[in-house]
Amino acid sequence: QVQLVESGGGLVQAVGSLILSCAASGRALSSITMGWFRPTPGKGREFVAASWRGGTTYYAESVSGRVTISRDNAKNAVTLQMNSLKPEDTAVYYCAARSRSTTSARDYEYDYWGQGTQVTVSS
Repeated sequence: QVQLVESGGGLVQAVGSLILSCAASGRALSSITMGWFRPTPGKGREFVAASWRGGTTYYAESVSGRVTISRDNAKNAVTLQMNSLKPEDTAVYYCAARSRSTTSARDYEYDYWGQGTQVTVSS
């Protein structure tokens, strides 16, 4: 069992930055795949970014070049650095963990979810 707790959301102006954090307990994150998702009207939970064992990362085209996912294995946490934010980035951001070490952009392939943190970008 893995428990995930997100933090770092808030209100920011367009082109600003935020850092989201996801603290985990119950299992070492170094051995599993971690991802970030956000709900999108009509599309369900949209993939944002993922990091899997070894540190390889994968990003959605909509955020590529603007976000960076990284791990802090000592803290058993993963962060999402978000830059050049746009109003369309406004959403609740969820951290998720996938028991298998291979990466995935499909929300249904993730086994554990945090409660989410709200990001609001004003124009």
